[in-house]
Amino acid sequence: MKYVIMFTFDPELDAQVPEERMQALYARAYQWYGDNAAQIADGGAQLQPADTAKTVKYSGSGPVPVDGPYSEAKEVVGGFSVIDVPDMDAAVALVQTWPFLELPGWGVEIRPILTVSGQSEE
Repeated sequence: MKYVIMFTFDPELDAQVPEERMQALYARAYQWYGDNAAQIADGGAQLQPADTAKTVKYSGSGPVPVDGPYSEAKEVVGGFSVIDVPDMDAAVALVQTWPFLELPGWGVEIRPILTVSGQSEE
């Protein structure tokens, strides 16, 4: 079953992490991708900062672009990947090994991908 995993973090908390520690975590993250290559269906991508984004929302006259993402949360989505594992338990087990989860403010959201029929594979 395929899942999208979205890496979230709090930019204010990340700014407090020493550069050497961040570089070490990035090295471990690259290793994580190599170690888990058989379960990575699509490497995904790291995203540009949230302030470079544009959001399109519905208004009474149709879709309208607005400046940036407006979220009630402090965290932002920093990247994503697609994994292919047997079930949600396997997805959770894999995600729990993500190196950046040792930092405050980091999280990984896991969502099943819908099939063509509009149903999840679970």
